[in-house]
Amino acid sequence: MSFRASFRGIFVALFMAVPFALQAAEPLDRIAAIANDEIITMSEVRAKVDQTQRQLPPDAPKMSRAQMEEKVLDRLILERLLLQRARSSGLRVDDVTLDRAVQRIAEQNKLPMAKFREVIEKQEGVPWQRFREDIRTEILISRLREREVDSRIVVSDAEIDAALASPEAQASGKEYQIAHIFIRAPEGANAESWMRLSSRASEVQRLLRQGDDFGKLAAAFSDAPDGMQGGVMAWQTVQRMPTVYAEEVVRLKPGQISNVLRSPAGLHVIKLVAVNDAASAKPLNVTQTQTRHILLRASEVLNDDDARRRLGDLRKRILAGARFEDIARTTPGDASAARGGDLGWLSPGDTVPEFERAMNALKPGEISEPIQSPFGWHLIQVMARRDVDMSGERRRLEMRQSLRERKSDEAYEAWLRQVRDEAFVDVRRSEP
Repeated sequence: MSFRASFRGIFVALFMAVPFALQAAEPLDRIAAIANDEIITMSEVRAKVDQTQRQLPPDAPKMSRAQMEEKVLDRLILERLLLQRARSSGLRVDDVTLDRAVQRIAEQNKLPMAKFREVIEKQEGVPWQRFREDIRTEILISRLREREVDSRIVVSDAEIDAALASPEAQASGKEYQIAHIFIRAPEGANAESWMRLSSRASEVQRLLRQGDDFGKLAAAFSDAPDGMQGGVMAWQTVQRMPTVYAEEVVRLKPGQISNVLRSPAGLHVIKLVAVNDAASAKPLNVTQTQTRHILLRASEVLNDDDARRRLGDLRKRILAGARFEDIARTTPGDASAARGGDLGWLSPGDTVPEFERAMNALKPGEISEPIQSPFGWHLIQVMARRDVDMSGERRRLEMRQSLRERKSDEAYEAWLRQVRDEAFVDVRRSEP
């Protein structure tokens, strides 16, 4: 018996076991979708739609309730699939990490915690526990992305050399603001599927070129996460953009609509909103950090919890007076152990995101709590910081970061499509 058939049989049996009078008095919440072995209900979809509507800016494109429910359901399905992946790979976010993240958000909004909670619950209309769980989910998915995608991105010196010699590099002193509409292609799409997508994209392009509102069409047609906000992307250089956009945007003038563009992920239509020529006046100084660390790698005999506890004990010893470098030499996590954990002077982008975030949060002399990266568990100590004139190296540094971000975004989109297409998904939202 197939999973779908067996699940439906169990659900029908449970429903029929409920007395008819009770069914009439308390109707069951309708199923919106099934993602592998988890149910997403219509009440979840409606609650998330209500929350999304409250958070949209006043000038956001208007869309029907049905359109918004469809987009929100698609996001909930993907979110549920990613959380399942995270759990199966052993990732988790403990309450201490969550508390720190919520505290940072409150500080960024320049509010004390009590006032911040009041704003979330009364002005935003989101229960505090749900808000906290939403933040936990964001952190967990971010860690999953870093493990499955970002940590595997490599940018070689040869790639940087080629990029610096390309025509795109001539526009590197400019930043572009673009709006986009993305129509996702299913994994393994055949010629017929691509023809249907092409017809849809061509109709979108025709409506845009005859003057229809880009934001409204993005809200109605785009499969990108920013579709409901009108599809407008942040200012960026051509090196940072997806390759398919970079090759087209340099040919456009502000206000122009592109041809239909094809990538492995689907079809795209973009609009060049504006160009900023002042981006070339960026500061030349880069802050470097002199750093050392102690690394423990999880293994069959040392799990994540044990590694974190052991590093916590080592941190207490160092704070009590033990020498960081002596302990690092007796903890052979990587080649730096022989140097007392010394990693030298690190520039932005030299390390994986988790390590860099923790390092940047430290003051000189401070030692981090145990933090996890794709390489294992670390204690980090910042020795010093300095501003360096990188005028001779700046272009290579910026190019490396831009290429890394571009490759990461493209790889993540392809990986998301793979996750969705490998899963069992049964959408029932339109059922009565």
